[in-house]
Amino acid sequence: MSNKRRFTSVAAAGITFQAGSAAVDSATIMSALVFQLTGSSVVVGAVTAILRFGWLFPQLIVGFLAQRGGSSMRYYVIGAFGRAACIGFLALVLLIGAQWSVVQLSIFVMILWTAYAFVSGIVAVPYNDIVARSVSSDLRSRLLATRFFGGGLLALGIAAIADQLVGTMIFPKAYAAIFAMATVLMFISSAVFVSMGAPEAKSTQTTKPTFFQYLKDGIEVFHTDRYFRLFVYSQWCGGIVLMAMPFYVVQANASGFDLRRVALLLGAQTAGALVSNALWGWWGDRLGKASLLQAVAFGRMFPPVAIILIAFTQVADRAQMLFVFGAIFFILGALANGLTIAVIGFLMEISPDGLRPAYSGYFNAITAPAFLLPLLAGVFATFFGLLPIFIISAIAAASQFFIVVQINRHSTIV
Repeated sequence: MSNKRRFTSVAAAGITFQAGSAAVDSATIMSALVFQLTGSSVVVGAVTAILRFGWLFPQLIVGFLAQRGGSSMRYYVIGAFGRAACIGFLALVLLIGAQWSVVQLSIFVMILWTAYAFVSGIVAVPYNDIVARSVSSDLRSRLLATRFFGGGLLALGIAAIADQLVGTMIFPKAYAAIFAMATVLMFISSAVFVSMGAPEAKSTQTTKPTFFQYLKDGIEVFHTDRYFRLFVYSQWCGGIVLMAMPFYVVQANASGFDLRRVALLLGAQTAGALVSNALWGWWGDRLGKASLLQAVAFGRMFPPVAIILIAFTQVADRAQMLFVFGAIFFILGALANGLTIAVIGFLMEISPDGLRPAYSGYFNAITAPAFLLPLLAGVFATFFGLLPIFIISAIAAASQFFIVVQINRHSTIV
């Protein structure tokens, strides 16, 4: 398959997945669902914590298996089709569980959400490896931007449909319909990517390492690769920033926002992601992945600061409140896409070609514990309220910016 066709296939698969994942977005749709089911800040915090940790933790093992076996596609198949199936089962549970007790339904929802998160984590390592071997470095940021732009357009349609479903169907069947849409899109995405096939791997290994040696090599990489080490530190700070993510929608509700209109916040978030893609794609390929990391890290300080300011002011009416929170979610969407493009792009650049699965596994496993912090934030919010969470998030964003400045100052990576 030609490079052009591979670019198109990867982009098409990414577009459909992006739209599907928007329908199960942890900061809007899932947070709203769980909050309406339980009313618990702890469980809301668990939604994002489980997704992030589940996405990252399996990558250490998958990185070892893919590196040792020399083949990434088989693991992509398991993860991609598996996560689509999990969301399908979640849609089914919400459909048939409408008459169950709240406790029963909540337990099943969280079990399937956990399964979705951990099965999704299988995908990341093979995806990074296959894409890096399929698309040249000077096109990767634009590839990801194309993915997010096309996926954003589809996601806007998903948000409009979701708004109608939540407004007209009874709870929780409306969410079952939304997740059914996500399931179809995720299966399509998986089929498109797998049909492309994987380019031939160029392994530099003459022997297959044991898992113990693999872990030892990871420790050595952390100690000797300065870029890798600083990148890990910045991602830890990023995990602390994200501890506030599921609570933006809770804060909106506390300010009087009607959660039956949560799809409007998803639409604002999607719109922000959509319009920013051209900028992020150009920036990453022309000014460098490290420079893009720095720009996004700087921008991540603004949303938590905005929430802090809102806490000390009075929102006049519902229209003004919708505008304010719509703007915040617009910025969150833009920054989320920029961060993804920057992190994936930079990780691809600092990973040696023959060791990319291993590097992905090391990086994501080391940073995984940081993404359990939203769960801790839920406990924290129960006793101390929401405001301290956003203060901590703002401080972490400033710390991440400082670390990324150090990376960019000495970086020759473009």
